[in-house]
Amino acid sequence: MSLVGSPVSSPVSSEPQAIPINALFGSDFVTLLVVVLSTDTMADVSRKVAANVVGKRIAPRRADMAVYYRDELVPKDWTVARAGITPLQFVLVDYVDD
Repeated sequence: MSLVGSPVSSPVSSEPQAIPINALFGSDFVTLLVVVLSTDTMADVSRKVAANVVGKRIAPRRADMAVYYRDELVPKDWTVARAGITPLQFVLVDYVDD
């Protein structure tokens, strides 16, 4: 009996889950694999992605950052779980222009 394509049941946990995501910061040319937690807010995700890029390949700015998932701006107080971001999904993080 093949299990390929069968749904996998996993116990629901209240513990934060590590979720690896693909991320790009602004106009950077390198995509990143960044581990976030299911309980991280989009503000946390922005900081984690920016830590790998800002000050290295992208100049630091005094501006807020935003996360875009499936071409939609995700509210900064939403968690990774609430946004529905699953392992290896792609997000874009960028500075917000006034």
